[in-house]
Amino acid sequence: QLRLVESGGGLVQPGGSLRLSCAASGFTVNYYAIAWFRQAPGKEREGVSCITYSGGSTNYADSVKGRFTISRDNAKNTVYLQMNNLKPEDTAVYYCAGDFARGICPPALSRVDFGSWGQGTQVTVSS
Repeated sequence: QLRLVESGGGLVQPGGSLRLSCAASGFTVNYYAIAWFRQAPGKEREGVSCITYSGGSTNYADSVKGRFTISRDNAKNTVYLQMNNLKPEDTAVYYCAGDFARGICPPALSRVDFGSWGQGTQVTVSS
């Protein structure tokens, strides 16, 4: 199992920004696609974004396109999610995920495609 640890969550006002980090330990993240998911209270966990092992391809949920940017720094063994123009509906626990068998992102993000998960970081957007 890949060990992943998220950080960077917090409370921010609408229109503000946060950068989440997903740090990998015990393995080299270079070979794996990494995805971000989120789960709001009472809702299903939904895919937000994914980046391939090389960083050459990314995808985003329609709800975050143009506002969120996923990136990776393989030298730091870390994947990031830059979130701008945050809205109250972005409030959720954010998780990063990976899988030993996956270097490429699936066309539609589903939690069943990823076997390793971090513990999550809370993002709250409120005035």
